[in-house]
Amino acid sequence: MNQDTLQATAQAMVAPGKGILAMDESHPTCQKRFDALGIEFTEANRQAYRDMLVTAEGLADCIGGAILFDETLRQNLLDGTSFPKHLDSIGIVPGIKVDRGAKDLAGHPGEKVTEGLDGLRERLAEYSELGARFAKWRAVITIGENLPSEACLEANAHALARYAMLCQEADMVPIVEPEVLMNGAHDIERCNEVTVRTLEVTFDQLARQEVWLPGIVLKPSMVISGDSCGVRADVETVARMTVECLKQTVPTEVTGIAFLSGGQSDEEASAHLNAINQYSNLPWAVTFSYGRALQQQAMKTWSGEQGNRAAGQAAIAKRARMNSAAASGAWNMDLEQAA
Repeated sequence: MNQDTLQATAQAMVAPGKGILAMDESHPTCQKRFDALGIEFTEANRQAYRDMLVTAEGLADCIGGAILFDETLRQNLLDGTSFPKHLDSIGIVPGIKVDRGAKDLAGHPGEKVTEGLDGLRERLAEYSELGARFAKWRAVITIGENLPSEACLEANAHALARYAMLCQEADMVPIVEPEVLMNGAHDIERCNEVTVRTLEVTFDQLARQEVWLPGIVLKPSMVISGDSCGVRADVETVARMTVECLKQTVPTEVTGIAFLSGGQSDEEASAHLNAINQYSNLPWAVTFSYGRALQQQAMKTWSGEQGNRAAGQAAIAKRARMNSAAASGAWNMDLEQAA
């Protein structure tokens, strides 16, 4: 483990005013989104779409890292340059999704555990050769009646910690992503309770596996009301409870926190991140690692048509600028509407 390399990479991923573009959709997820827009699901269209994203003008001013899917890491841009080489050339750290998805947790109906540890050391070595300098592993935690169970929290945290240590062994920064899903009718207090416990168990397991915390980026969900909750908490409450949760559970040695958007709308994700960054003296860099909240409008605008490429790039560039502003606490609706 080269601690200097790990910390330098982590700091570049969450540099001031920069966040992480999560463009690592699996084939089933990408196909679902393409199908909804009438885009033919082919390798050529996936290549063209992701080429459009990473060649948008000014993207590197707002994005410090990009999470790629296995296919994309191995592909070239339309001009023949490999995706990792292009990203490196413009100052965006290339990364790779390495988990193999959330599967049913045996004996625990309604709960999932993320798989992919088998053979991970060898895959990380290959991904490093292909140019990846960080990795991502997502665990999913469901809130429901008597859920989550301690068994689910421990199984996912243990897998996250083992993955993280394997990454650091390979001199790759692990993004540690314990996502508490916002699906459900639960209120923000219940979300806070589950998120606190999830992060407590996660950092306990990271300590047990001797993961070096300055060489990770945490990718948590915000403390937020369930998407079907009758009375959803306002922006200021989300920010306050999220900051309190993080201060209670996340060691100060962690280099950066990059929130997932988790089903929030574009503007909602920016507003929440901005309000969180209104708090002073946060001990970590606090930014974004958004997927849909960065890409959704760009994909819709492009819709698989070469003639829409420039407009699609303008859409991803706008969302990147908005979230960059939010990561600095400088976003507002006037800025959004003027962009």
